[in-house]
Amino acid sequence: MDKAVVDKAIFDKYIEPTRKKREKCIGIEIEMPIIDLGGKPVEESIVIKMADAFREEFGFKAVGRDADGNVNSMADEITGDDLSFDCAYSNLELSMGKADDLFKVKERFERYYSFINRYFSPYGYTLTGMGINPNYNINYNKPIPNERYRMLYHFLHSYKSHKGEGSEVLFFNRPDFGTFTSASQVQIDVDHDELIDVINTFGRLEPYKALLFANSYLPEKPELLCSRNMLWEHSMQGYNPHNIGMFEHELKSVDDLVEYIKSQSIYCTMRDGRYIDFTPVPVEQFMQTDKITGEYFDGEKYCETEFTPCIEDLEYLRTFKFEDLTFRGTIEFRSSCCQPVSDSMTVAAFHIGLLADVPALKALLKSDTAIYSHGYSASELQKLLSKRELPEFIDKQELKNELKAILALASKGLEKRGLGEEKLLLPLYERAAALENPAKRMIEGLEKGESINKYILEYSKV
Repeated sequence: MDKAVVDKAIFDKYIEPTRKKREKCIGIEIEMPIIDLGGKPVEESIVIKMADAFREEFGFKAVGRDADGNVNSMADEITGDDLSFDCAYSNLELSMGKADDLFKVKERFERYYSFINRYFSPYGYTLTGMGINPNYNINYNKPIPNERYRMLYHFLHSYKSHKGEGSEVLFFNRPDFGTFTSASQVQIDVDHDELIDVINTFGRLEPYKALLFANSYLPEKPELLCSRNMLWEHSMQGYNPHNIGMFEHELKSVDDLVEYIKSQSIYCTMRDGRYIDFTPVPVEQFMQTDKITGEYFDGEKYCETEFTPCIEDLEYLRTFKFEDLTFRGTIEFRSSCCQPVSDSMTVAAFHIGLLADVPALKALLKSDTAIYSHGYSASELQKLLSKRELPEFIDKQELKNELKAILALASKGLEKRGLGEEKLLLPLYERAAALENPAKRMIEGLEKGESINKYILEYSKV
């Protein structure tokens, strides 16, 4: 396939939408674990009944069904709000429709959330605000029986075929991680002329975000406060490191970004209504290959097949960068864990406030000496600051001061909107002053003998 055809397809899909004049809107996705407080596996039948009751209560329309006919995705036709399940029926997602006022989003979110937990209460279940389901070794962790999640589960489990065979990934033995990890993601419209600066600047911000928002503790990795990123990176999703995490080098231009996208890998596509997964292949190489061999599920077993790549397969390029450009002309900020429910809007407020003045944020981070004067890259610092113990070379007071300066800039950006949304940042000021995040707070409590249920319930409060 001609290089110019591939370049144009990438430009049209990812870059062209950023050139359209539009009001900047916000999209918020909050994934939350469902937990049986009695320490038993979550029963899918109870969750499915709750989803049916939710649909009846709020008048949502069915959007997707699993192979058994159960509604696993539903949406409000007016607001665009959506309830779905991410990978498994023990991981619920509330995606809030496009909005321009965080308090309106917060009000709707809390109404949905409260209904769900009232329904769950007689069963001893609860939603909570944690990035890893603390019952991840108890739950069934089965994929939702539909084409997409069945394919994803199969693809992630294929890592055993790639150990020591050309892959540089040090695989971590939890390919089911998608069933028990929960994120707080925000999508925000970005204009073409600020696209590269947003990606570069917010990449440089990632180490500070790790300090503020880490909330995914995994006992197998006790040194980490944010294990979600590690699980992505050390899985088949990270087979090509350009598909996950951070941009290791600053982008210089839109052309540079297009070249980067061409270096990202496709690992699935569809033919005749069936997903096919295969060993990840970079886009440029994929489009120049005559035949790709993959596997599909025929209803009973996985079968090998061959297909010829086409430009339409670009639709199935799925990446998980911390700053991920989407086909909607938005940047999706993916690195933050699900937060305690009472702090559910902090991630969105933080990003919205800082996006109001990207040049000021860029200048603040370029002059930073708290973490950026010791020879480490942003990517290296993000990993270091995701750990429980801070590196010895960091001065804690200087670190606190920089965090406060970043938050002050975010607050100023929100104040300009005139909606009072700066109040939503108050929990982050407390975290910055104590150099604490939800994961660290919980771990320290557990070490003092407090029960995990104490934190499950505390992080579930509205």
